[in-house]
Amino acid sequence: MTWISIFTGKSGFAASSTAEDVTKGIDGTGLTAIVTGATSGIGLETARVLALRGVNVVMPVRNLEAGEKIKESIAEKIPNAKLEVMELDVSSLESVRKFASQYCQKGLPLNILILNAGIMTPPFTLSKDNIELQFATNHVGNFLLTNLLLDTMKKTAKESGKEGRIVILSSEVHRVTYKGGIMFDKINDEKSYNALYAYGQSKLANALHASELTRRLQAEGVNITANSLHPGVIKTNLARHGGFFSIFLNTVHSFLKNVPQGAATTCYVALHPQLKGVSGQYFADSNLSKASGYARDPELAKKLWDFSVKLTESK
Repeated sequence: MTWISIFTGKSGFAASSTAEDVTKGIDGTGLTAIVTGATSGIGLETARVLALRGVNVVMPVRNLEAGEKIKESIAEKIPNAKLEVMELDVSSLESVRKFASQYCQKGLPLNILILNAGIMTPPFTLSKDNIELQFATNHVGNFLLTNLLLDTMKKTAKESGKEGRIVILSSEVHRVTYKGGIMFDKINDEKSYNALYAYGQSKLANALHASELTRRLQAEGVNITANSLHPGVIKTNLARHGGFFSIFLNTVHSFLKNVPQGAATTCYVALHPQLKGVSGQYFADSNLSKASGYARDPELAKKLWDFSVKLTESK
């Protein structure tokens, strides 16, 4: 046990709570969820626990073969698991459009969209669409995916009478970013690139996305919520690119969350009845938390939305 175990919030859960803890007794039968980045780490654990609770889980993956192996490994332990693997590279707008089109053609419902896939602090790289890779993967691809699946979520919410939930994984590192929060005019500028700030920028974009999406959904009167969260500091392959943050994780290894603890907040926000009607918020340790000033700036959120629309329409 580590020191994180002793702090229990208003939800009744703590940093030490696991994904199974926060979903205990919840029946997800009849719900359908998409979980991106479900082949490893907290994405895999999220998919497993949702399946354990009876949710139909769709796992979009870059590598179909790896995805099928993950599906088999989950099914071995949960024989009644309802899992489907589909191909998606969230860093590619073409791939996002193809996935969304195929998903809609299948006529599948969609109650829960969990945007978990991401990368962290790689050397400066441009995506296939010539967008800085962290911003492209962590925000732009997720932004487009959400927009393309929103009609399906609205239809599902209306026909089922059940609240739809969009869960966006941000990070406490959203507080560590460039001056002004989002470097709109230099998103793809290699000379201005700082791997950690660029990661923070993309995670700030995640929180802002949830905020502006909430405003739009509420204005439309749609029964769908959108929230962002910090999963905790977890040693997963997200930090595989090394650098200072990887060294830091190795140094404080005994204080980190394990993967079941790391997936807890995602599963809490996605499934728990405590959060019915709660939207536009930021969570950590399966409790309501407070995001940075930038993340709570409605003007910055709207500017990012408009910027993201232009980026996705021009590619």
